[in-house]
Amino acid sequence: MNRPAVSSTYRLQLRSPGSGAGFTFADAENLLDYLDALGVSHLYLSPILTAVSGSAHGYDVTDPTTLSAELGGAPGFTRLSAAARARGMGLIVDIVPNHLGVGRPEQNRWWWDVLRHGRSSDYADFFDIDWELDDGRIVLPALNSGTDLAGLTVHDDRLVLGGLMLPIAPGTGSGTAAQVLDRQHYRLVDWRSGACGYRRFMTVDSLAALRQEDRAVFDATHVEVARWFAEGLVDGIRIDHLDGLPDPIGYLRWLRELTGSDAWIVVEKLLAPDEPLEPTLPVAGTTGYDVLRLLDGVFADPRGEPALTALAAAAPAVPLAELSRQVLTGPLAADLHRLRRRVAAATGDEPLLQQALVALISRIGVYRDDYPILAPIRAAALAEIAAAAPELAPALALVETAVGTGRELAARLAQVCGATRAGAVEGRLMHGDARLVSVNELGCDPTRFAVDATEFHTRMRARAAHRPQAMSTLSTHDTQRGEDVRARIRVLSQVAERWAGCVTRWEEMVPSPDAGTGLFLWQNIFGVWPVDGVITGTLRERLHAYTTKALREAGRHTCWADPAVDFEDAVHRWLAGVFDGPAAAELTALAAELAPHAESDALGQKLLLLTAPGVPDLYQGTELWGDSLTDPDNRRPVDFAERRAALSALRHPKIRVVHAALRLRRDRPAAFGDVYRPVRATGSSAGHLLAFRRGEDVLVAVTRFTARLGETGWGDTALGLPDGRWTDRLTGADFADSPVAAALFAELPVVLLERTPVDE
Repeated sequence: MNRPAVSSTYRLQLRSPGSGAGFTFADAENLLDYLDALGVSHLYLSPILTAVSGSAHGYDVTDPTTLSAELGGAPGFTRLSAAARARGMGLIVDIVPNHLGVGRPEQNRWWWDVLRHGRSSDYADFFDIDWELDDGRIVLPALNSGTDLAGLTVHDDRLVLGGLMLPIAPGTGSGTAAQVLDRQHYRLVDWRSGACGYRRFMTVDSLAALRQEDRAVFDATHVEVARWFAEGLVDGIRIDHLDGLPDPIGYLRWLRELTGSDAWIVVEKLLAPDEPLEPTLPVAGTTGYDVLRLLDGVFADPRGEPALTALAAAAPAVPLAELSRQVLTGPLAADLHRLRRRVAAATGDEPLLQQALVALISRIGVYRDDYPILAPIRAAALAEIAAAAPELAPALALVETAVGTGRELAARLAQVCGATRAGAVEGRLMHGDARLVSVNELGCDPTRFAVDATEFHTRMRARAAHRPQAMSTLSTHDTQRGEDVRARIRVLSQVAERWAGCVTRWEEMVPSPDAGTGLFLWQNIFGVWPVDGVITGTLRERLHAYTTKALREAGRHTCWADPAVDFEDAVHRWLAGVFDGPAAAELTALAAELAPHAESDALGQKLLLLTAPGVPDLYQGTELWGDSLTDPDNRRPVDFAERRAALSALRHPKIRVVHAALRLRRDRPAAFGDVYRPVRATGSSAGHLLAFRRGEDVLVAVTRFTARLGETGWGDTALGLPDGRWTDRLTGADFADSPVAAALFAELPVVLLERTPVDE
């Protein structure tokens, strides 16, 4: 079939009506006219397979063989696909191959069967279960305390404990509830104990990992996906959490066979700043976090780094190696112990084996090191550790030998590495480093303060040459903060010394319980503080909820497993004091003063997203200003009526940028291929202007560092244009030769120039 070319995507978060604010296939279908008018080529849907009843996100799939009836089932999805096709649009679907939801066992027939029949179940090999743990029963971390079993009862063929239902093996249902439980193929433990009898998604006990390295498992879990492509319902897919799979390369090869060579496939893969994507992967590229770092970082003012570094010195970040050790020996202890047992079984035991594993995993600086292109990383880490700690050399030799004996151990080591890095970086570091929290984002590195223009152009040119169809993004359902919140916080890099003075004064007015926590939260508070100073009850609730999550993710003073109630209460009292205390008026004044600069950066990064190499994705609602924090805050319902009105009026600057860029991509697809050329400005403020060409007839220019620019003005700064007349798609203004920057940016801080014939 002829699939519509993917030139842009619009991410929609589907939600079961049972989650409170439903958003179904029918709701998506009703948006097609709006998205088509906006210029979007493809809807990009969150997971649509049957998930836990009432799921708000769809990542807890319970039956991968059926479409969610709560979202509209197969009929609703078929109608949505047909309606999109009628408009020349297409569908991209997010799939979740790594795990299934098991928090409600009765809703997952495969998991239920495994719990009922143990190793004799037809599905026992579907899940990555640690059958060697304990006495051979599956260890389920499902209890809230050691005494939680007091309420266990027997009901027909199942055990019931509060809202938890578990199956009873045939012939084992007589006697007391405790006696029946003791005969089952599973054992219940306190979830805080750290014990777990199966590999999970990260440390989420309710998500059990699948063994996708087994072709039978792949085939069984991709029946519905295969149907989508056989019937021409979808054009591409996004793969959730690629690094969690046992064999990512093998999995993607099977998937490519299933989808066909022309399907658009992108993978959720977090890359370290200098890490290349494995070139043998049969995909268009990643979901774009590597580009997010560039789009954000090029607007961070490096002149602010010394002052913000000095401000954060009073609360230094914990070294990443130590955070990794904390995660490995804490939330991931079960995974570490299982890996240690496997290594010892393969090559022999050694007293320092676990210490060596911790040292190695903490040293590997990527999420997964077993891709062919990354082969030198593990060897270098082993050599560095052995040189620094010779006593670990014998144990390290055992590890090296073990992972070389077969794919299974190498994959398990890589999976633990990925989970460790996620917990240490995405969890603890990004919720604890308080220098400039806009940098604490997926794909970014908090130690890298800014991206200069040279790095930006170099990496974009390479992307155009090698991965022109990879996804680009600024906001997703997983980002730590929405793009506009990050833009406002990032402006602090332009007024760093002033910000330091503000925080020092505010801490005297409303002292935070902990300096590092306070500095981290002050920035987030500023990022969402309303310019009119009106603090609604909803905003209070959102910031209190965010604060609880941030404190526990950081793991410095409290955590999910063992919350420090007194500390958390003290922080929440402090937050209330910020809302209602003497610092509030100053926060309002500063937010209002810096808002124009934040909006300038937000427009600049949005235009770069939409025109730089790659396929831009718009997260739902981000065509207007937003103040989202991390999930679930960024999954709130979107007011599409407001957006329809804004598109009709085309006065809001952000939707003007989105509409013009998407329409230009649709009108000139050839311009957004593999050609990317930097365009240099001249003059005293040239560093405030970033520009490039796409193809021969499109030129993009954006303004940077406007707070500082206000002190000097553009002066003699000019941008040399190629021959011809260039019309700004945003304002209609015409330019030629070398217009001065003040003229280019007279109305907006960005321009989207298209070469037009002189005789038009």
